[in-house]
Amino acid sequence: MVRFSTRTFLLEHLQFFTSLVKFMRNPCVDAGLIPPLVQLLNCKDQEVLLQTGRALGNICYDSHEGRNAVDHAGGAHIVVDHIRSLCSKTDPASEKLLTVFCGMLMNYSNENDTLQSQLINMGVIPTLVKLLGIHCQNAALTEMCLVAFGNLAELESSKEQFAYTNIAEELVKLFKKQIEHDKKEMIFEVLAPLAENDVIKLQLVEAGLVECLLEIVQKTVDSDKEDDIAELKTASDLMVLLLLGDESMQKLFEGGKGSVFQRVLSWIPSNSHQLQLAGALAIANFARNDGNCIHMVDNGIVQKLMDLLDRHVEDGNVTVQHAALSALRNLAIPVVNKAKMLSAGVAEAVLKFLRSEMPPVQFKLLGTLRMLIDAQAEAAEQLGRNVKLVERLVEWCEAKDHAGVMGESNRLLSALIRHSKSKDVIRTIVQSGGIKHLVTMATSEHVIMQNEALVALALIAALELVTAEKDLENAQLVQILHRLLSDDRSAPEIKYNSMVLICALIGSEPLQKEVQSMAFLEVVSKLRSHENKTVAQQASLTEQRLAVES
Repeated sequence: MVRFSTRTFLLEHLQFFTSLVKFMRNPCVDAGLIPPLVQLLNCKDQEVLLQTGRALGNICYDSHEGRNAVDHAGGAHIVVDHIRSLCSKTDPASEKLLTVFCGMLMNYSNENDTLQSQLINMGVIPTLVKLLGIHCQNAALTEMCLVAFGNLAELESSKEQFAYTNIAEELVKLFKKQIEHDKKEMIFEVLAPLAENDVIKLQLVEAGLVECLLEIVQKTVDSDKEDDIAELKTASDLMVLLLLGDESMQKLFEGGKGSVFQRVLSWIPSNSHQLQLAGALAIANFARNDGNCIHMVDNGIVQKLMDLLDRHVEDGNVTVQHAALSALRNLAIPVVNKAKMLSAGVAEAVLKFLRSEMPPVQFKLLGTLRMLIDAQAEAAEQLGRNVKLVERLVEWCEAKDHAGVMGESNRLLSALIRHSKSKDVIRTIVQSGGIKHLVTMATSEHVIMQNEALVALALIAALELVTAEKDLENAQLVQILHRLLSDDRSAPEIKYNSMVLICALIGSEPLQKEVQSMAFLEVVSKLRSHENKTVAQQASLTEQRLAVES
């Protein structure tokens, strides 16, 4: 233990040590100076505590060794206890000390998940939130609290603790008082990670954050100042984030009559790309349940989105294209919306982006078309006979660098056949080289995709077997079906549809020969005792059919 004879001597040395440690952190740690320094935190003298807090803050600044030494000496625990006991005191000396201690904890835990978790487990969050509420007039202390929140808010465990405090109310109250861009930005940096939590999303909405954000948008939308442009982006992005929570989204939708919902709609025709983007993303978020989707389609949202897409066809903004397509895809999910959206010309509007080379746009384009044609035979046939579309799908089925685009292309190819049940569509797909991709899709790791492929292939075999015969043979479909039926891990519906397909394929002489050469009878006979009755019944039927043909 380092001993000091007088308070003055101690303070002088602490001040010297505080300035010295900025340049000699590791030597101070190696010399064993941290434990005696931490012991000084037990002192009752506020000036000693102040200088000790500063010294420890400097020790921890950007120093892994310094933080470890303070941690091992138990410094953080003592500082948290001090903050807790001083929290309600509003005299200048106490506020100064609180500011230093908050700064010390900030340096101690900055970018260190382990130490941040330690502080959270000590219960520092409710204390800091209380501190913010009591000392909101003290700019320096408020700033330290915000930086500390920013450090801690990234951790999931912290969000759960924040949700049990009145942080939303305090931050919104503080935000309303701010005029300077930097101060608003600092609060935004805390709000963004906190708003990822659904409970806090709702708390922020109820505390009036949305009104603040809309006000910022209104004030900054026509400005060309750098700070205003940044503020507009942050505010509109945060607005979209709040709509990702089901409860917060529904509260703001208010049956489609909400003033917030109406304001967001006005962003779509805006001249600001940022607001167009935020508006389209907001619609996509509002369109997360059938009721909202139906209301929006009935109230003309589709036309607004199509108008927006029209503005971005030639050299358009990719993020806006992606967002508008996302919104249309979500709106197309309810059955009652599909025909209305097709009548409005959504398929034609979406097809304008067929030449896009941007995978995110391609992915959403495919998803939107797939949703639109679900159980819409006429639309599926019209699109399935579109040679340019089918050729593009076949091209994207080989986009191995973009699994999402590849998967969606395969699914749309299958959907065109399944929903149209059209010979013309099948012939177009055969001529464009699409058969091999449907056969490959039958081996997907996703059961839903396997099943969609098998149903489409069964329709091909039933309607246009002669046309597709050679491609099915070249793609080794029979061998793949044998593998699917032999594999115990294949889902019951996969086994069932594989057997249905086998029965259809033996109408082709070369494919029948392949079936006979691979001992399908043996595999199928085993499935007669399958636990799934539908599979067992189909196995009996398939066995009879194979026996007749052999």
